[in-house]
Amino acid sequence: MQLIPFRPIWPDLEDMFPGDLSTFTPAVNVYEEKDHVVVETPLAGIDPEKVEVEIEDNVLKISGHTEAKSEVEDKDKHYYRREIRSGSFFRTVALPKAVDGGKAEATFKNGILTIRVPKLEEAKPRSIKIKTSA
Repeated sequence: MQLIPFRPIWPDLEDMFPGDLSTFTPAVNVYEEKDHVVVETPLAGIDPEKVEVEIEDNVLKISGHTEAKSEVEDKDKHYYRREIRSGSFFRTVALPKAVDGGKAEATFKNGILTIRVPKLEEAKPRSIKIKTSA
């Protein structure tokens, strides 16, 4: 029995889309806690000092860049696969509730950027007592 070598269905992205792959869009998780809207994005290997976070009109903007190795360092290398991302990144996220962007907090731990934005009072659920007439 002769074995047929495995070949992937899709060729490498660089073959499909030649050109500049130095920009990327990081994935996000967006969820709600009692008093906050939380956004998490994995930015492993990226210096937090090179990341900018802005909130305007309930839209969160995350941008920055990684330090790509110079072409001089890479000229003697023949890559079989190059998947570690470098270059610029940008992501916008419409926040699902009215938030107080001025009180947002951002933390970076274990390669995950977490942004916690307090909800405005009008966005928090309220319990309304029903009055009855006797």
